[in-house]
Amino acid sequence: MTLPFPLVEAPDPAAAERGRKLFAGPVDFLKGVVTMDGLPAGERIEVCFAGRSNVGKSTLINALTGRNSIARTSGTPGRTQEINYFTLGATHYLVDLPGYGYAKAPLAVVEKWQALLRAYLAGRPNLRRAFVLVDARHGLKPPDAQIMTLLDQAAVTFQVVLTKADKVKAAARADVLAQLRAGLQAHPAAFPELVLTSAEKGDGIATLRAIIAGMD
Repeated sequence: MTLPFPLVEAPDPAAAERGRKLFAGPVDFLKGVVTMDGLPAGERIEVCFAGRSNVGKSTLINALTGRNSIARTSGTPGRTQEINYFTLGATHYLVDLPGYGYAKAPLAVVEKWQALLRAYLAGRPNLRRAFVLVDARHGLKPPDAQIMTLLDQAAVTFQVVLTKADKVKAAARADVLAQLRAGLQAHPAAFPELVLTSAEKGDGIATLRAIIAGMD
């Protein structure tokens, strides 16, 4: 029986090499955006990373780019308060979205971030895909379902990336995958394959690079 939302297969050698070459090129922080009029021109292929605070977005971006500190990491949930843009070669933007689900910030500030996020997702035609990061230790939580519904409403294709896969034993991982597969069936914008990653071990990094490099 074929499972819904299978794990994506490892890329073939040619796709893996395209991904390696793209991420081996220049990667630079461009700007942090706090209002829609601060967004850069949409002439590049754009992918964004979303996830609950402390899911490991910055760590994953650092692993993808092979830079230890291109994206800031913090033990304090909610530190990323801007939409952070990075240029990838001459063709792509990587976008680190504010963490959701928890933030050490006043409610008015959190609501401002959420409004900016909604406007960004609805108004960025060059956005090819959102990668929604889910901690493999915890599975799908209500804030994840909320961001997925937002992506459904904005008609932005999103793909779930499980982080910290090395921290979970096989049986627990199977339970998380089953829960995730059941939850994703309610979301029409969900891409039909999952990516399993470990930034610490390097698992899934070549796969994710190849996915991004294969977009046009």
